[in-house]
Amino acid sequence: VALKDAGIIPFEGADPIDGEGLTEMFDLYYEVDSVTERLSRSYDVDTLSAIAEGVKIDLSTEAAAQQTVEDLGEALIDPAHPHLVKFGVEFDPELNKYRVLVNRNHHGNIRVTVLDSEFVESKDYALLTRAAETFSGLVGERAVVYRGEGDRRRQERIDDFRDAVRWLNSEADRQVTKQRYKGLGEMNPEQLWETTMNPEVRRLLRVQIEDAITADIVFSTLMGDQVEPRRAFIEENALLAANLDV
Repeated sequence: VALKDAGIIPFEGADPIDGEGLTEMFDLYYEVDSVTERLSRSYDVDTLSAIAEGVKIDLSTEAAAQQTVEDLGEALIDPAHPHLVKFGVEFDPELNKYRVLVNRNHHGNIRVTVLDSEFVESKDYALLTRAAETFSGLVGERAVVYRGEGDRRRQERIDDFRDAVRWLNSEADRQVTKQRYKGLGEMNPEQLWETTMNPEVRRLLRVQIEDAITADIVFSTLMGDQVEPRRAFIEENALLAANLDV
């Protein structure tokens, strides 16, 4: 919906990016967003963002690793609070390669992110670098994003691709009515067909006995009288929660 009649003019006088090209960029943007969210459980999220914005991780030599530290420092260190992020270079004798350490101080807690050859050779790192190649330098001066045709066309100045994504989504939200239901019985027939009954779009998942057993264990843990199992469950899984409707 957001990309209907939409496009980006990356700089004044440039041809617009629209249609399939814009769709591919949006798909890449959201794929990177999903990977970053998943990796953020083990890696510093600002470091991941820096890689997606163009910082390359080179661990081939000690000098290359030190240069990586300098590049990360330029991207991550806040001049007003330089003590919050520290870096280091170590040699890994098992892999016979160097690795970079990012130590972030968050309210007195030190979180260590290890950037090693395993990470650099992963598909996730390849995706982040592809995003950097795609989006870095894409948007220049007087860039605009637009949506609609003729008299109904609206546009906005942007500084980067992220601005375009946010604006197009907000424009699409203006034309969408969102409703919440506690159960299928509250829906009108048309809504029930669109969301649940239409075989073209619905998804059916097989429920087995093992699923019922697991559900019973989780329910007993969360709703039972024992406090310690519930606390342990929350501590182990709190950061894995997503798409919460509070």
